[in-house]
Amino acid sequence: MDSGTQHRDTPGGTGPDTTALRARWRATVTAAGAAADRDPAPYADRLLTAWAEPQRRYHTTAHLADVLARIDVLAPHAADLAAVQLAAWFHDAVYRPDRSENEERSAALAERALPELGMAASRTAEVARLVRLTVTHDPAPGDTDGEVLCDADLAVLAGAPEAYAAYVAAVRAEYGFVPDEAFRTGRAAVLRQLLDLPRLFRTPYGAAHWEAPARANLAAELAALDAPDAPGTPGAPDASGTPDASGGI
Repeated sequence: MDSGTQHRDTPGGTGPDTTALRARWRATVTAAGAAADRDPAPYADRLLTAWAEPQRRYHTTAHLADVLARIDVLAPHAADLAAVQLAAWFHDAVYRPDRSENEERSAALAERALPELGMAASRTAEVARLVRLTVTHDPAPGDTDGEVLCDADLAVLAGAPEAYAAYVAAVRAEYGFVPDEAFRTGRAAVLRQLLDLPRLFRTPYGAAHWEAPARANLAAELAALDAPDAPGTPGAPDASGTPDASGGI
């Protein structure tokens, strides 16, 4: 997949080296207008601690690093690149696989943290809007910032077969509390919804480089799910018993 460097967890499950991520965070909040007298380091500490929580298998610091790398690829398409980058940091900052309000809680976290850093109200609102958009990954026409964030988040679907299989396995591990049959039912519903969309990717780069391999991966996974005696795969129901709209993405 031509989507930037893919980051692998280091031994022990601690995720990628966070030094580069901390440097990125400092540069991003500075570019976004943080007050000069506010130290961004404690916020990076809290965010990276959240991204490394033990219940995570896919939504880890490696995923954060990958999304940021894909945003770098798509950067020319963004209207407010700093807002998109900040939204990437916050978009899965709150993640409990047994809860359905993760995006809302993540957006609320951004709405608390960014003003403390001296960020303008307008940019804080844009970051929170973008985080909430990852519930549906369906930006409105002309929403270039939403297109960049959603494409970067969905680019995992376009991975090489072995990378896609690793993504599927990681999400399945996050939802280990859900029985196999529930996984199959929920995941199959999500895959059909994705395949029914006229476009998975909205940026020109995403459409050109990620659309075809993503559809091939989704179709292959759905065919495997529809096969007799297929093993359980991710896309678990949420706490209410209905399929997770994101399917673990």
